[in-house]
Amino acid sequence: VRGGGLTLAGRSNNKTCPLDVVQEQHSFKNGFPVTFSPVNPKKGVVRESTDLNIKFDAATSCAQSTVWKLDNFDAAFGQWLVTTGGVEGNPGPRTMRNWFKIEKFFGDYKLVYCPSVCNFCRGLCRDVGIFINGGVRRLALSDVPFKVVFKKV
Repeated sequence: VRGGGLTLAGRSNNKTCPLDVVQEQHSFKNGFPVTFSPVNPKKGVVRESTDLNIKFDAATSCAQSTVWKLDNFDAAFGQWLVTTGGVEGNPGPRTMRNWFKIEKFFGDYKLVYCPSVCNFCRGLCRDVGIFINGGVRRLALSDVPFKVVFKKV
């Protein structure tokens, strides 16, 4: 396993907001804590393979929320990057890009983008992996899943 926890970074020097979800370079850095919010908040439990929002518990200088979302396709990188500025809750066609899933992966876990909050919407279904550019390890849709380990804080 390479790298540490998850944190935030600007896409480039001249585009600092919204912030992208990136992995810390060093394994000793835990990154920011996250909160998982299940699609059905009445359940109160986060279950595998169910839609959930992921939100950093962190203050930033950006106006956007720290709720994760799948960004528009970035032609410069040739990637679907995971960024912030998503909306928590309110499942439906307008919030499709804000929903992720946790799935078992060889004794650990992986994150998946495959929202099922809209029955008539067609969406992407891909694993969330790591896209490295300029030494920055960005979360992006990938054929190679990013193996995650959870630490309770």
